Amino acid sequence: MMKRLMPTFNRILVQKVIQPAKTESGILLPEKSSKLNSGRVVAVGPGSRDKDGKLIPVSVKEGDTVLLPEYGGTQVKLGENE
Repeated sequence: MMKRLMPTFNRILVQKVIQPAKTESGILLPEKSSKLNSGRVVAVGPGSRDKDGKLIPVSVKEGDTVLLPEYGGTQVKLGENE
């Protein structure tokens, strides 16, 4: 049974986007052009709280495209998706 991952506080869940190796017209792209780590935001936590207890919302929303750091974050494998 597969459970849905729900981020807490100000965390987000990002699915890494794999860049295509060639264009729609069939031109092969060099490996250096696909080095950009980007991902699509799948889920967003509610945000964090300040000293007074007020909710500070997260600045990204589901469906946004974000850049990923090379060694940041935690990798999670859920089924066949990573």
